Amino acid sequence: METFLLRLDRLAGGRMAGYRVAPSDDPRVTRAFRAITILLVACFLLGIATVVTSAWLTASGQNVGFAVWMRCLVVLGITATLFYFLWRARAGWYWAIRRLQLFSRIFPIVALVLAAIPGLYPWWVISEQIVFAILLIGVSDYLQSDYLRAAYPKPQRT
Repeated sequence: METFLLRLDRLAGGRMAGYRVAPSDDPRVTRAFRAITILLVACFLLGIATVVTSAWLTASGQNVGFAVWMRCLVVLGITATLFYFLWRARAGWYWAIRRLQLFSRIFPIVALVLAAIPGLYPWWVISEQIVFAILLIGVSDYLQSDYLRAAYPKPQRT
């Protein structure tokens, strides 16, 4: 299984895929990872709630629309990807922490921009996107802390 994961890491991590740091014993890093996990679980549950709501509305005869269904799938896919990055970051992979930092900054912006497009989503999806963005901003806040950044030093150029 690890061979497959290393191949996946190579795809996701690019040229930094082979750089690994020793896991930190700083309790602040442990708490940060715990908080990030909780926030990502909340994102996942929010995505599940959106899928259930969409299915319920569709079953009751309302037209939910393609954009809403795509949003449901995208939120679940994003969250699953972030869980993978978190798992690999906890194992010391530098590329994974960098991907978490990047995506936790980009995805909230995308979610809020899409929420601002008039008529694209119903109010309940707009609300979901705003909550999703807030949760990811929380993830980003933890990832930008000095102690977490110190636990994943940038590799030296050779």
